Amino acid sequence: MRKRWFRRLAAICALLATYPAFVFATVYAHWFAADLPGGRNGPADAYRHALASATVAYTATPRWVDWVTAIMERGGDGNSSRAMDAHNNRIGAAIGARAESWNQMQAAVLTAIRDGRIDAAEKDRITWLPPERWQNRLY
Repeated sequence: MRKRWFRRLAAICALLATYPAFVFATVYAHWFAADLPGGRNGPADAYRHALASATVAYTATPRWVDWVTAIMERGGDGNSSRAMDAHNNRIGAAIGARAESWNQMQAAVLTAIRDGRIDAAEKDRITWLPPERWQNRLY
């Protein structure tokens, strides 16, 4: 009886672990291909956050994006980098929630990045920090 319960629990955990792996793999594959500047605090960072959030909202629910943003970015409180990430997460989640297809969702995120701006104040425009704050890291 215990072995059966443990096997079921292990199977559930394995299934749950595949979802984050799927999100990371698809996001980073597109992120590397986009070849955008500013891996941290710049357009590439904004793209990564928006695409990850759109992917989660499209494949699961925007509520998960809200939860992760509240935990990882503290809702945008604290500093400009976290605020930027939280802002872009919300935009990505909205894109994913209204997307009609996988390809349309990805194209909409790229369009949002192309329309993004430094320190954008509009709630529906992707934003990033000024170039002097960019770091070309891979995360």
